[in-house]
Amino acid sequence: MLVLSFLSSLLATQAFYAPSHNKHIYVALGVGVQNYTWVLSSSIGAVAELFDISCLYKSSEFSKIQDDAFKILSQSPNNNPSESTLISRLHHNWGLDVLGQHYFIVNPAGGLSPKFDFTSSGSTAGNSNAFVVTAKVGDIPALTGHQDVDWLRPNGVSGKLASQVFRVFTKAGEPPASCSPGSPPISVKYTAQYWFYGSSL
Repeated sequence: MLVLSFLSSLLATQAFYAPSHNKHIYVALGVGVQNYTWVLSSSIGAVAELFDISCLYKSSEFSKIQDDAFKILSQSPNNNPSESTLISRLHHNWGLDVLGQHYFIVNPAGGLSPKFDFTSSGSTAGNSNAFVVTAKVGDIPALTGHQDVDWLRPNGVSGKLASQVFRVFTKAGEPPASCSPGSPPISVKYTAQYWFYGSSL
């Protein structure tokens, strides 16, 4: 089973380990961009729409939805993951509905923290507690290849949406190998699966 093989691969590492909760509460497809500055190709966060893919969980499409969705994202003329045509195509092809949004906020230390915000979409719309701000506690190189952004395990630090999040099965999103000093920030399209555990909503 896909879930068991996934957890086995994580348990084999020291930086990434299985969730402490037995059941995921949301399984989402992230469709968006990773943002970078020219300074050592430093990350300055990401912006993505998050789609409910629980309906695909037992289908053959589940393991490749990030690849198929990336093909559609690649055809988009801009880097806006909230673009209506993009959302419509994902819904038309696989019946995917928007769960929420993923973006970065300034934290008390002055850095950036990832936020997963489900307060305006789906069954949690209108619930002001339906978000989680996270901090990374582990990562591994993507098992799919160096061209894909790392798989991450952030823990929740505020909000009630989840206490643990896993970013896995990533597609693309890595910065270019080099860029010129003074170049403007760049956005690189990517897709990924996000698994959420331990809600207190």
